[in-house]
Amino acid sequence: MDGALMLQFWTIAILLALTPGPDWAFAIATGLRPGSVVPAVLGMAFGYVVMIGVLALGAGALVATFPPLLTALTVLGAAYLVYLGVTTLRGPAHSFDDTTAVPSGGFTSQFLRGAGVSGFNPKGLLLLLALLPQFTSAGAAWRPEAQMFVLGLLHVANCIVIYFAVAHGSRRLLGTRPRAGLVITKIAGVTMIALGLLLVTEQLLAFTAGR
Repeated sequence: MDGALMLQFWTIAILLALTPGPDWAFAIATGLRPGSVVPAVLGMAFGYVVMIGVLALGAGALVATFPPLLTALTVLGAAYLVYLGVTTLRGPAHSFDDTTAVPSGGFTSQFLRGAGVSGFNPKGLLLLLALLPQFTSAGAAWRPEAQMFVLGLLHVANCIVIYFAVAHGSRRLLGTRPRAGLVITKIAGVTMIALGLLLVTEQLLAFTAGR
């Protein structure tokens, strides 16, 4: 693979992972709950691995040429974001000085929630669909599909590091401040709901404009 192209993509991927969005909101909300943040972050990483694998295998072209499929994915992702936002808003606030606090769900539950956040993120799908092919080299020994998968794994590595930092940062800064933690948790929940509704609104506007 072309080292220069890999470095360019890695730089852009870092900037993408540093941009707040559904993943950040979920990482912050996870950091402010009892229990390990590892399952949720690994779940988000797994969601992106699946998405990148699907794109590398050529399904990205199908999504790009069959708009109803993207619309269905967007609506599904929006509904899931709203569900997570409502769940976050309804959840109790915890202080990490309280040793009786019960961890928020088991490993599998948190892993699947994280995978859903990233795997149903149509914005992430579109960004990767637009970016990955641009950084492959036709003259490389590896097939373009393999190059896209490796580049995608760089994005996943960035996400793991950054989302761990976001989750642990929110816990360290706000975990022992129940009032501040409650406010940020509610903001994260509202953000997820707002992003979900925004995705649906964009699809409705696009549908209306296309009629």
